[in-house]
Amino acid sequence: MTSSPATAQAPLRGVRVVEIGAFMAAPFATMQLADLGADVIKVENPAGGDPVRQSGPFLHGHSSPFVRLNRNKRSVALDLKTDEGKHLLDTLLATADVLVENLRPGALSALGFGYDSVHARNPRLVYVSASGWGQDGPLAAQPGLDIMAQARAGLMSITGSPGGEPTKVGVPMCDLVCGLYAAMGAMAALRAREHTGEGQHVDVSLYEAGVSFAVWEAGNYFATGEVGRAHGSAHQNSAPYQAVRSKDGWVTVGATTTKTWPAFCHALGLAELLDDDRYTNSYDRYQHRDSLIPAIEVATTTRTTADIVAALTEAGVPCAPIATMDQVFTDEHLGQREFFWNAPHPELGEVRQIGSPMRMSATPTRRDAAGPGLGAHTAEVLAEAGIPPAELDRLRQSGTFGSGQ
Repeated sequence: MTSSPATAQAPLRGVRVVEIGAFMAAPFATMQLADLGADVIKVENPAGGDPVRQSGPFLHGHSSPFVRLNRNKRSVALDLKTDEGKHLLDTLLATADVLVENLRPGALSALGFGYDSVHARNPRLVYVSASGWGQDGPLAAQPGLDIMAQARAGLMSITGSPGGEPTKVGVPMCDLVCGLYAAMGAMAALRAREHTGEGQHVDVSLYEAGVSFAVWEAGNYFATGEVGRAHGSAHQNSAPYQAVRSKDGWVTVGATTTKTWPAFCHALGLAELLDDDRYTNSYDRYQHRDSLIPAIEVATTTRTTADIVAALTEAGVPCAPIATMDQVFTDEHLGQREFFWNAPHPELGEVRQIGSPMRMSATPTRRDAAGPGLGAHTAEVLAEAGIPPAELDRLRQSGTFGSGQ
């Protein structure tokens, strides 16, 4: 594998990761590891590959989401239902440090690649499983997608407007957070391996990833028995910490401390609220939000969002306009920080990418290539794994490589 200057100094350079994943959790996890310099080999079925490849919109036949979610990876196409495909995967795993998979629990075991079997053949391998509900328990065998995890995790009961219909978070939160935990677990297990010499099984689930974010709701329930509910944009315990109406839209405000609450009131001409006993502290204001927010909006609805943001910013009060996604992707602040970048693709040219939030001064994250074509690196990777040239020719002629070779 050729390395860019960023790869050469990346913190996970020299770490080889095999991904057997689809859709979000495992691919998002390995994207983080690839950004940090790991050599990620994405093993896909020759008959179509990762289902995200069939997700539009399409750019000259290539899935736009796929080429962004699978950047900095190499693709190997293997039919794991054949003995030859299994042998080749076994050869790859013998050279790997980490395996990340998000198939349904038991699926890899049925192919001969469950944790116990793989660990016996390569004790140093870190084996990461991401699933809907975990590798055991009553729900383990059930299919679990992000929306089901958000539902069971209670997130849909606390998202949206009070009294409104259940609402999921606008992005696949459980999928993505599960992927982050998978990546973090992989790195922790690699660190532990430095001391023990052995890998281990890391079991993460969409369900538990979602529940892990209920910090405020757990604090309330375990202390008082109060069940969390939807508050719209408002905070669970503090006020004002939410979106309020402006003359031309909405603005988010956070004036919950002893310093920012008075500054907020003076900046918006609401000094009379400082003398109201109902609004003495943040929790009191939260308990009286039904009267507080309308009183605030008497002032905010007479001013534009830009005017409110300017006034509150000058007063040192946290605030922000609610941006649409087109505004996010063209944002001046993100532009100056070079958060977005262009990844080369052999057919599409430059593909715009969301940057990694991890900014490391000495070992920057990789910015190498857009998501690969199906099986584009099969011969290259297998050669690195020790498959002789004559055997590669035979496999290629027999069609074992599948499409994209």
